[in-house]
Amino acid sequence: MLDILAIIAPIFALMAFGYGAVRFRLFPAEGIKALIAFVNNFATPCLLFYSISSSDFRSAFNPAIIGPFYLGAIICFVIGIGIARKAFGNPPGESVSVGFAGTFTNTVLIGLPIMTRAYGEGALPVTLSIIGLHGAILLTLGMVTMELARRDGQRLSRTLLVAVRRVVSNPLIWGIAAGIVGSLLNLKLIEPAEAFFVMMSQAVVPAALFGIGGALNEFRLSENWRQALVAALIKLIVHPAIAYALMIWVLHVPMDIARYGILLAAMPAGVNIYVFATYYDRGTSVAANTILIATLLSALTISGWLFLLNL
Repeated sequence: MLDILAIIAPIFALMAFGYGAVRFRLFPAEGIKALIAFVNNFATPCLLFYSISSSDFRSAFNPAIIGPFYLGAIICFVIGIGIARKAFGNPPGESVSVGFAGTFTNTVLIGLPIMTRAYGEGALPVTLSIIGLHGAILLTLGMVTMELARRDGQRLSRTLLVAVRRVVSNPLIWGIAAGIVGSLLNLKLIEPAEAFFVMMSQAVVPAALFGIGGALNEFRLSENWRQALVAALIKLIVHPAIAYALMIWVLHVPMDIARYGILLAAMPAGVNIYVFATYYDRGTSVAANTILIATLLSALTISGWLFLLNL
């Protein structure tokens, strides 16, 4: 347990540092969005490019890990929608938003720091292979389902076009695509260029954790906290449990590899669930509460998963 505490303590301490800095006005709240934009649009794409281009990405692209991760996410999406409809009596659109809140993982701002802290640089190729498909698969799934569910939905073809535009315009996708090309071409960077990408990559962890901690100041518990708690538990427990069952019991993936996908599935909900909810104006308070609750609970649940995965 002391080993687990040593892994997660610095992670959540950095998040608490960011929260406290904004809460006590030592760091401007409006600067948090800019900091997160730097991480998502500049630092992380550099990390993705450098890590993928300098590794054997083809061997890291393991369907036995990627498949269970996304099948688990889709099952959680369906479970979340069903609970929102049957247990809480939500309309179809709100139910989709609640289901999405229990589906979309914070793979970058929290996932990458914890994965590298727990398993080192060796976890990056598999982790990045999952991140590379994350937005493309889950945003498209969420948007299409929302348009099919809500009564005032637009044409499905337009929704698919919007989804494609969002995916293609994402700098993370650019970094991944460039990294794959570099890996296939066996690209070797000259020293100044390599130093640049190394320094940008090193900025991801502290900036991401400080930023997500500061962003938590925006979210407050509302009357929808019960639905948010259900969505958070689906994300933190059900998703990794499904991934675990499929990888270990069905596909018999070795634990020292499967744990990368399982632990990434155990990360809390990402900020994109709030972006998704506000875009459709459906379930915004549930999305906000899910981010807050899931992030706080993840300190306990991630510790539990690390213990279960025999760190």
